[in-house]
Amino acid sequence: MSKADALAQKIASFDPNAPGDADSGLFGLPFTPEEAQVVVVPVPWEVTVSYRAGTAAGPAAIREASLQVDLYDSDVPNAWKLGLAMEEADETIAEASRKLRPLAADYIGWLEEGQPEADRKKHETVPAQATAEGDKMLQWLKAKTGALLDAGKGVVVLGGDHSTPLGYLHALAERHEEFAILQFDAHCDLRPAYEGFKYSHASIMHNALELPQVKKLVQVGIRDFCQQEADVIDQSNGRVALFSQRFLSDEKFAKKSWKKVCGKIIAQLPKKVYISFDIDGLDPKLCPGTGTPVPGGLEFEEATYLLRSIVREGIQIIGCDLNEVAPGDTEWNAIVGARLLYQLCNWMAVSQGRLPAKGMHAE
Repeated sequence: MSKADALAQKIASFDPNAPGDADSGLFGLPFTPEEAQVVVVPVPWEVTVSYRAGTAAGPAAIREASLQVDLYDSDVPNAWKLGLAMEEADETIAEASRKLRPLAADYIGWLEEGQPEADRKKHETVPAQATAEGDKMLQWLKAKTGALLDAGKGVVVLGGDHSTPLGYLHALAERHEEFAILQFDAHCDLRPAYEGFKYSHASIMHNALELPQVKKLVQVGIRDFCQQEADVIDQSNGRVALFSQRFLSDEKFAKKSWKKVCGKIIAQLPKKVYISFDIDGLDPKLCPGTGTPVPGGLEFEEATYLLRSIVREGIQIIGCDLNEVAPGDTEWNAIVGARLLYQLCNWMAVSQGRLPAKGMHAE
C-alpha cells in the first residue's frame, strides 16, 4: 500500500466526532509526522525566564489538553483531514534546559541582590554556559525545521519560552529572501542580551532583527516595555511597527471596529509573514500560568479574527510558533493553548494552499 493510500485509509476510517484517544496523536488525530502536512516541533526549553518558570512543560500539557478539542471549525470544516502531528520532544534539549535552569535562576537572583562580590566566581560563568547551550539548541532547531521544510511540511514550533523559535527563523531566512514577523505579545522582547543572556526570552526579537531577511516586525498587544525598547522602535525607520495595547484600547474607546483596526495592522504586512505568538499577548485570564502576565491583552477571538483576516487578505504564513504556555496549577492554560495551536496550524495551512476555507480555495 502506498503512503497516499494509507493516509486516505486513515482519513476514511477516522471518526472526528469521537472522544480524543490518548493513544492517538495531537488532537486525537491518527497521523504520524511523516504523513502529516503540518508538523508541530515541541521545544521544552526555558533557561532564561526571569519571573516564573513552567513553560518547558507547555508542549506536553498542550498535547494532553488537545484531546479535548472538538475538531470542527465552521470556517475550515475539513481541517482535521489536513494531516497534523507533533513530533516527540528531544530529550537532549529538555535535559539541557533542566540542567541550566537552576543555574540561571541563581544567577538572576545574584543580579537582583546587587552582584555581591563573594559569589561572583560562582555565577559569572553562567551566561557563557547558557549561550553555548543556546547555540546548540539554535543549530538543532534550524536543522530540524529546515529538514521538515525541505520535505514540504508546514512547521509550527511549540515552546518553551519565547527564546525557542530563533533556530526556525534562521531556517526560514535561508529559504525566503524576505518576510515580516507578526508578534503577538505583552512585551517587545527587543532587549539585547537581557540579564547577560544572549538568547534571553526577552531578546528574541532583537536577535530576529539581526537577520536581514526580516524586513519588518509588527508587534501587537504590547503593554510592558522599557525606554531602551521604545528607542529601538523609534529609531528603526519603520522596520518595527508597534500596535500597543494602549493604541488598540484608544481605537476601541473611540468606537473603531476591530475589523478596521485589523486593517491597519494588515496594511503593515508584506505577502510573506511569520507569526510569533507569545500566549501572554492574550488577556491573562486566558493564560494565568504564563511566566510574566500583564494586565490587558487581546481576547481569544480578537487574536484569531486577526489571524483569519491576514489569510483572507492573501498573505502567506510561512511559519509560526506558540510559546510561554505554562501549565501552572490549572488546566486552563493548556486548554486555551491547545485551541490557539489548532487555529495557528489550520490557518497557516490555508494560507499555504494546503487546506480550503470558506470563501477561499486551496491552490
